Amino acid sequence: MTATAAKILLVDDEPDILEILEFNLLKEGFEVATAGNGEEGLAVARKFQPDLIVLDIMMPIMDGVEVCRQLRADSKFDNTIITFLTAREEDYSQIAALDTGGDDYITKPIRPRVLISRVKALLRRNARQEDEADSSSISIGDLEIDLEQIVVRRGEERIDLAKKEFDLLTLLAGKPGKVFSREEIFNKVWGTDVIVGNRTIDVHIRKLREKLGDHYIKTIKGIGYKFEF
Repeated sequence: MTATAAKILLVDDEPDILEILEFNLLKEGFEVATAGNGEEGLAVARKFQPDLIVLDIMMPIMDGVEVCRQLRADSKFDNTIITFLTAREEDYSQIAALDTGGDDYITKPIRPRVLISRVKALLRRNARQEDEADSSSISIGDLEIDLEQIVVRRGEERIDLAKKEFDLLTLLAGKPGKVFSREEIFNKVWGTDVIVGNRTIDVHIRKLREKLGDHYIKTIKGIGYKFEF
């Protein structure tokens, strides 16, 4: 997927925001559709089949969280990137957005250049994941994660990880830049049928940082973690 060919859907109930974001995205060569509320956004998404959706949370008729929930229930949108627009400091909204399957969030007020940069980064990340879908390893930064041998290497150095540490690293590094909520990490690494203590994730993150270095995994306060390189 190239950035210039990507289809972007903007969903927001503020016409001024839609107008300025659409103008700037069109200048970058994207194909753009817009919707003024959640219900309309859902209908346009099903018809337009966008590669990426920029979705406001607080909207009339149907809020962004419910739109995301319904989209994620439809297999046609499994590979669609969804990034939310949230008011600054609305931790509860950001958590709800990510828990329902959002890939990222951007805080308002929105600067068009920042949005465009984030959109391009998300599209590049998605394209890289599609290229690596059939690969037996993940190469990221100076790390090589061998999915078959269950081992991590940094150059000639072999880094031994426990199974859950490896699973956690693979989850985070598989989508660098994506914020994973604690609930999502629990479900994908430990499974919904396993009961573990509240500090289990924190302990595993601490061990990964001790073995890999502090700079790879970033804590997102009140939400979870993301991998950076």
